[in-house]
Amino acid sequence: MIPQTSVDKAMSYTEYRLLIDSLLEQNKTTGTDQSDDMIHYAKLNQQRMQRHEKNIVISDELKSTISSINKKIIFLVLTEGWCGDAAQNVPLFHFIEKHSSNIELKLLLRDENLDIMNQYLTDGSKSIPKLICLEKDSLKELFVWGPRPAPCQQLMLNLKANNASKKERGEAVHLWYARDKTQTLQKEITELLAGF
Repeated sequence: MIPQTSVDKAMSYTEYRLLIDSLLEQNKTTGTDQSDDMIHYAKLNQQRMQRHEKNIVISDELKSTISSINKKIIFLVLTEGWCGDAAQNVPLFHFIEKHSSNIELKLLLRDENLDIMNQYLTDGSKSIPKLICLEKDSLKELFVWGPRPAPCQQLMLNLKANNASKKERGEAVHLWYARDKTQTLQKEITELLAGF
């Protein structure tokens, strides 16, 4: 169970974006690894989030599902500014929040919340983003999603099985995201929300 204290300290999407921008102005990123590579990834991700914020179009099916939600829920997301998958997926969660008065998006940095992250590992790894959907009043877990849409996750597993380099994996996954334009994620979230 997620403690109320963790939910209370979580950031809004606006606070998260401001934190990333502020850190990048200091040539830093979130987390403890402040290497040139991580800062480079954070800069790329800043651009990805900006692009999504301008271009995401919510499907009619997702809009309809969102509008039918009649109880307050929280999208609690474990994320980091350097994470490419987070940059590709978290902006959609923000758009969902904007379309519903019953959904509140709250973001926690993974590396500062390992007690929670360790409850939501993916095949033993701390893969993010991880969306934990909670009932607002009880903090009862309704569903968990992440770290990627299912076809993208399968692509990553196949690339790893074929010993693709980190660079090759990153390029292939981000090409998948560019072609998909959040459509698969929208379908997956629609199905999860429709489940209750």
